[in-house]
Amino acid sequence: MSTQEAQELLSLHHVVMEFKVSRRATVRVLDDVSFSVKEGEILCLVGESGCGKTTSGKIAAGLLQPTSGEVRFRGQNVWTADKATFRQYRRGVQIIHQDPYASLNPTQRVEDILSAPLLRHKIARNRREAHQQVLDLLRTVDLTPPEDFIKKYPHQLSGGQRQRVSIARALTLRPQFLVADEAVSMLDVSIRVSLLQLLERLRDQMGVAYLFITHDLAVAKYFAWEGRIAVMYLGRIVEIGPTPQIINNPQHPYTRALLSALPEADPKATRSKQRVHLRSLDVPSLLNVPRGCSFHPRCPLFEEGLCDGKVPELHAASNGVQVACHLNENEKVAA
Repeated sequence: MSTQEAQELLSLHHVVMEFKVSRRATVRVLDDVSFSVKEGEILCLVGESGCGKTTSGKIAAGLLQPTSGEVRFRGQNVWTADKATFRQYRRGVQIIHQDPYASLNPTQRVEDILSAPLLRHKIARNRREAHQQVLDLLRTVDLTPPEDFIKKYPHQLSGGQRQRVSIARALTLRPQFLVADEAVSMLDVSIRVSLLQLLERLRDQMGVAYLFITHDLAVAKYFAWEGRIAVMYLGRIVEIGPTPQIINNPQHPYTRALLSALPEADPKATRSKQRVHLRSLDVPSLLNVPRGCSFHPRCPLFEEGLCDGKVPELHAASNGVQVACHLNENEKVAA
């Protein structure tokens, strides 16, 4: 089934997330965030540290309840649904955390870590069945022969092996949707590609959809070339669309700045690459978000009275891309 024919699996609708920072003050981490992911689709959420990517992932996975807005799984609002629907959602959506060192219990062996959800949710009827399913899961994530890993503790594994165990744990409940939160950022570069290839294979074999969170546009380009990219800045999505369009013809000045900073495979191309010179290198605080377009203090195309006036809304640009930029609305962003 192509992504065009696939049904919407999970979506966020006008989600706002606020946290208290003191008795009287709150910080708005997410501001009117909306996106959807279809069955078998990859959506990469990219942006600088602190922009709200991880919070979006936790909300999508049901680990946080938004202050306002809706999280829908197969069309149903999960926070107003009945217990059976919410249970189906929590089993159908799993998360792979960034840090394989902290996300696994150091006092448990690999078999205990993977068999616990199998037994808890009665996917395995007894420990003998759970043992066999754990072996199958380890083979699925390329930890072979599985007998060499099943009795080990996390500290006895390398970082890449630990992350494969984390992926296996996320697969125990046979989910349809995985939130991968910087799942390869803490691994050696030589290991990242093999992990990304594993995640792609799981998508092909199991039909798993992904919300893949990363700060690295190069990783997003590699992993989601047939999917979509959403660019986030200070708690808002500023551009979203098919990956080839975002990479080859970015519409938002922030996306262009991110792409201009990427090194090329050819050193000569990197040296000759045209840079986007920002007005400021300082990222504003979420405690004091600028008026209007939050990127305007750094934007090289800033127009006084327009960009600092009102918040731009996402609107259709071209080739399936949506962008939140006043200048794009006025067709002043150069191609």
